[in-house]
Amino acid sequence: MWKYVYTLILLLCFQPTYAQQFETGKYTPADDYDNVHVEKIYSDSAATSFIIHVKKEVVLHKHAEHTEQVYILEGTGKMRLGNEWILIKPGDYIVIPENTPHAVIVTSETPLKVLSIQTPMFDGTDRILITE
Repeated sequence: MWKYVYTLILLLCFQPTYAQQFETGKYTPADDYDNVHVEKIYSDSAATSFIIHVKKEVVLHKHAEHTEQVYILEGTGKMRLGNEWILIKPGDYIVIPENTPHAVIVTSETPLKVLSIQTPMFDGTDRILITE
């Protein structure tokens, strides 16, 4: 009998986690947007993932407590990382450590579409705009 009780306790105490697959191609803005459209696709205590569409630019900012990882899905642009500018295109993967100023200017006629992963979980409260 103790074997069944122990098994029941294990089942109640430990919630299983399940892998999930996301088809990034299906994420398109539902409504017309002026410049930036953000759609959260996943979040837990360790990370938050977004699909972000940018028509023009993302202004210079930094995250005080987050690392951001960006994977370029569509479009091209110029990205500022610290004091350097780099050209970005589909397939590029960029890691932006916490407290690193960054910005984007879109150079393609189509919007820039990126997968952005923030670690740990991101709620937007540590985004600091930078004016020069």
